[in-house]
Amino acid sequence: MHKWLLPEYIEDVLPEPARRIEALRRGMLDLFALHGYQFVVPPMLEYVDSLLTGTGHDLDLRTFKLVDQLSGRTLGIRADITPQVARIDAHLMNRKGVNRLCYAGSVLHTLPAGLNRTREPLQIGAEIYGHAGIESDLEVQRLMLDALRLAGVSKLQLDIGHVAVFHSLVRAARVGADVEAELFRAVQAKDVPALSKLVRKLDRDLGAALLALPELAGGVDVLARAKKLLPDNAEIKQALAQLRAIAASIQDAGTEICFDLGELRGLHYHSGVVFAVYAEGWSNALALGGRYDEVGEAFGRARPATGFSMDLREIIAAAPAADSRNSILAPYLPADAALQRRISTLRKSGDAVIVDLPGHDKVRDELGCNRRLARRNGKWIVEPL
Repeated sequence: MHKWLLPEYIEDVLPEPARRIEALRRGMLDLFALHGYQFVVPPMLEYVDSLLTGTGHDLDLRTFKLVDQLSGRTLGIRADITPQVARIDAHLMNRKGVNRLCYAGSVLHTLPAGLNRTREPLQIGAEIYGHAGIESDLEVQRLMLDALRLAGVSKLQLDIGHVAVFHSLVRAARVGADVEAELFRAVQAKDVPALSKLVRKLDRDLGAALLALPELAGGVDVLARAKKLLPDNAEIKQALAQLRAIAASIQDAGTEICFDLGELRGLHYHSGVVFAVYAEGWSNALALGGRYDEVGEAFGRARPATGFSMDLREIIAAAPAADSRNSILAPYLPADAALQRRISTLRKSGDAVIVDLPGHDKVRDELGCNRRLARRNGKWIVEPL
């Protein structure tokens, strides 16, 4: 076996995709900053009992664990940055009002989330703490769509659901944790045969309501159908009212808005409105988000929260690739003071200038240049290559 082989679903990022990833990371963080989101950098690893607080069993299974040689305690390598940011808001910043935070960094998963998915996503996201209304849900949804458009991803579909509907039905059915987990998987996978078997032992009306969830997907008319098919309890009524308010408020040109009451994507710590964004020709969700009010309570400080995250590696794979040849080729003339001044001026203005070192084969495409510095009438000017 070659010593340089990497583990399965782990890979190097080569110069061109790395350039696109970094440009997009900077662009998205700048976009978030313009909306008032402050950048934070949580650590790659923490003690497991802190890292997994309030996150549920599924994130525990995704997390690599190791023993700390200093303390002897178990450490975890983060599989999701969102709970870390919730901890920062709850304990380190300790603000009483609305707090907007954003982040970008690698996470590590024990297993890939799907076929051809990396185990080392580069996660970027934004979160709002301290506001419980749908206004903050709408803000992060619009910001998420703007971030994807910044990446050049078009023809988006925003799927919106509400996990409180599922949780309300499960609580009313009074099932154990194992059965609840099976129901969750069946509803999320829209596996109607499996769901039919699971609801046979439940109350007839509750079973019919759970069985209806995978079918309650489509346009805004889904909400009217849900009102007829689902129990008339306070929690479900409030959830449907929130979704109707979102339907009336979010108007996004170029984005198809769909409602899906079987949408339980993401991690089990979500507690309210959840959403996912898809793009034409791309099977995986490009961004996931939702409300997770209960995570703050797990940290000892109840804070309503909502936000989204995405994997920059997947975004650049889904986005159209632009011509990366945008550098200026300069001849190797270190003694030419006028040329050196011109190179310095161009670089200060933001242009990339590559000096063509002597003694090697000059492959222009590999150099990434589409322009060059040439002496014309005693002056160094930029011209097409």
